[in-house]
Amino acid sequence: MNIYAIILAAGKGTRMKSLDQSHSKVSHPILGMSLVQYVLRALKPIQPTETFAIVGFGGEVTTQLVQDSAKVVWQHEQKGTGHAVQQVASYLSRKEGTTIVLCGDTPLLTSQTLSSLLEEHIKNKHDLTVLTCIIDQPKGYGRIVRDKQGLVDRIVEQADATIEEQGIREVNTGVYVFNNKLLFEQLVHLSGNNKQGELYLTDVIKMFKNKGYHVGASILPDSREMLGINDRVQLSEATKIMKLRINRDLMLSGVTIEDPDNTYIGPEVTIGQDSVIRPGTRILGKTSLGKANIVGPETSIENTIIGDNNTIVKSQIVDCHIGNENQIGPFTHLRGHCEIGNKTRVGNFVEMKNGHLSDGVKSAHLTYIGDCTIGENTNIGCGTITANYDGKHKYHTEIGKNVFVGSGSTLIAPITLADNSFVAAGSTLTTDVGEDDLAIARARQENKVGYAKVLKAKINSK
Repeated sequence: MNIYAIILAAGKGTRMKSLDQSHSKVSHPILGMSLVQYVLRALKPIQPTETFAIVGFGGEVTTQLVQDSAKVVWQHEQKGTGHAVQQVASYLSRKEGTTIVLCGDTPLLTSQTLSSLLEEHIKNKHDLTVLTCIIDQPKGYGRIVRDKQGLVDRIVEQADATIEEQGIREVNTGVYVFNNKLLFEQLVHLSGNNKQGELYLTDVIKMFKNKGYHVGASILPDSREMLGINDRVQLSEATKIMKLRINRDLMLSGVTIEDPDNTYIGPEVTIGQDSVIRPGTRILGKTSLGKANIVGPETSIENTIIGDNNTIVKSQIVDCHIGNENQIGPFTHLRGHCEIGNKTRVGNFVEMKNGHLSDGVKSAHLTYIGDCTIGENTNIGCGTITANYDGKHKYHTEIGKNVFVGSGSTLIAPITLADNSFVAAGSTLTTDVGEDDLAIARARQENKVGYAKVLKAKINSK
């Protein structure tokens, strides 16, 4: 059986109060992933035959987020949910199968919920199944009106509900499963005869009932899953729920998270057993941590692959590859495709960009390493700088194995320091250093006896 998915992602999201007019509502992120990508992720285990994303306001941004997972269809005028689904008619109207329709701003929906909904729809041979939920504060949601037999009769939107209907606690979650052909046969009969003047997808339910089609409902047990994001408050509420959900799953898998309330881990992150994540840590993007790592406190890692048995403290790491048994931090900043081998020490206030450190390298503190490759067991002294930029171009520094670079040295790229070479502290190097050579590049010291008093007198006279 063919299964089709339609994601409604064209809304303007006025209440998000974004200054960026290209910023669609569904592009707002939670833990590094956009709202609509969470929906796509929940759909993935269902393996839809085709997935369609209806885009409108901010559509260019939304397209970039969904185009690898869904076919993009534009709704150039936002005339309601029914009108949005009509935009897919040219692709689906004649096809046999089952279609699931859901909103792109519901990131907390789970794959398990969607799978159960589809199974119930198929098992009961429904033509339409509505995912509903019973909540204490139904204001703002469409109410589920049932007939005398307890079956779904219709959905009434908040703006059109009577006083009696507003008291109904069973509400529409905005998720539906349809017989595909019947859906598109009825969509053409929608009218905007309501207070909003829009084409409501919910009106199709009454049409199905009038035709004698089977309309059922599946009640969602966890109301948090239906949370739609309409403003920044709801965005923060969803972030908290998602954060704790992810952290709980990791802890059950064998990861220690010392303070789950103050640890932010993205949905695509993987962490190995016996790792310890300390408070104030953010791990986002496509990041993978191996086993028995200690990360944090107050560490930020994004889009990075990390091996086993590393200790990373109070550091920021982006787009890097780190091996095993390294000690990194505190106050280390690694960015721009750095590669760290095994058993290295990268310490206090070291910044690296596009650097490659082989096994056993030590760069303990106050150093900048940019566009640089460093061989095994080399020591980089405190305050060393690779001067890799001339204002227009970047140049490479090559440092060999077992090299000792003294404190306060400046290596002006392009330059090569061969294996086993030694750079005296305070040197500024502009030419290559050969294997086993000692490089000294500094002015001879001169002490002027008693001249400090003269300088001080001049300063105090001003």
